[in-house]
Amino acid sequence: MSMTRPTSRRFAALLSALLAVSLVGCFPAKESRYQRKQAQKSLLKLESPGLVIGEFKVTKITDGDTIRVDGLDSSLRLLGLDTEETFKSEGDRRLFEAGWQEYMKAKRGDSLRPKKYPTPLGEDAKHFADNFFAGADKVRLERDHPAEIRDAYQRYLAYVFVNKNGTWLNYNVEAVRAGMGPYFPKYGQSRRFHKEFVAAQEEARAAKRGIWAPGVMAYPDYDERLPWWNARGEFVAKFRADGEGKPNYIDISHWDATKQLEELVGKEVHVLGLVDNVRIGEKGPTRVSLSRQQFSGFPLVFFDRDVFMQSGIAKWQGEYVVVTGIPTIYENRYNHRKQVQIVIDRASQVELSQIPPGHSPSATPIPTSTPAQ
Repeated sequence: MSMTRPTSRRFAALLSALLAVSLVGCFPAKESRYQRKQAQKSLLKLESPGLVIGEFKVTKITDGDTIRVDGLDSSLRLLGLDTEETFKSEGDRRLFEAGWQEYMKAKRGDSLRPKKYPTPLGEDAKHFADNFFAGADKVRLERDHPAEIRDAYQRYLAYVFVNKNGTWLNYNVEAVRAGMGPYFPKYGQSRRFHKEFVAAQEEARAAKRGIWAPGVMAYPDYDERLPWWNARGEFVAKFRADGEGKPNYIDISHWDATKQLEELVGKEVHVLGLVDNVRIGEKGPTRVSLSRQQFSGFPLVFFDRDVFMQSGIAKWQGEYVVVTGIPTIYENRYNHRKQVQIVIDRASQVELSQIPPGHSPSATPIPTSTPAQ
């Protein structure tokens, strides 16, 4: 689950590429002008806040939860959905052919957490997507929140709607209803379709469809995945509820988070983010970075090593935290670049997301000897 408008050069390149595609073939001049105008409008919407992005044509289906549409520089990450992986390497295919049980054991290894890997059900999910979008002249893309534009891999975050027999169907929800994947609130519950996702999953489980079918070659550990994902989703939902209508509650992944923090320098804020990395300085402060989508991380600064250790944040890499503090502006004395940051001087300023019983944090403790870089 952090965006600025693209540079004029990048926008021009994107627009030129899309226009080139639209001009291939012999089209009437009127239709070409219409396509150019629609392309420009859609591209502007993609890089601007708003719920409705626009209408596009599907050009590629990578797997059950990742597709591409005409004119975009990156793929779409479909919200609320996490299908299993498709087989993309010969090594995975050969390992699978040696036996399903051994394949699963080899893929999980000694990991404390379930792993993602290719499965036959992942292939089924891709086929489901192929069939669902077949014959669709266009799809409508919508966001869950106006400020949530791209994920950490720069994929556009979207719900995809397809018009079937005069009705616009939400593919994300329908894939869950078909059992192609579970409802996926790992990066926050769906604001707009939470009830629909929950109902679709319950329907799929009751009917034993897809991943819920007995004996199907799919991940065997959804009972382990779902409590973790749900706990994370509830943590994010609580932050959103607590911050409703309050400008000092800031989701660091939002495209305008830095601007919001700069406007609140010197005032108390509450910041939600994923712990990205930790750099422990031998002589200077310890810096913890909260993941920012598409940009460098947002820094939390610990001058006191004991406070850092007591906070528990070192073990929470890849997990959510809520940080309470006062943003300040730091200027690098060498290059004079300025950056907004929060100094942590009390462990109580850091609230860790909840981990369900029987689960462990995804990260291992950071060695105290790790030098700053």
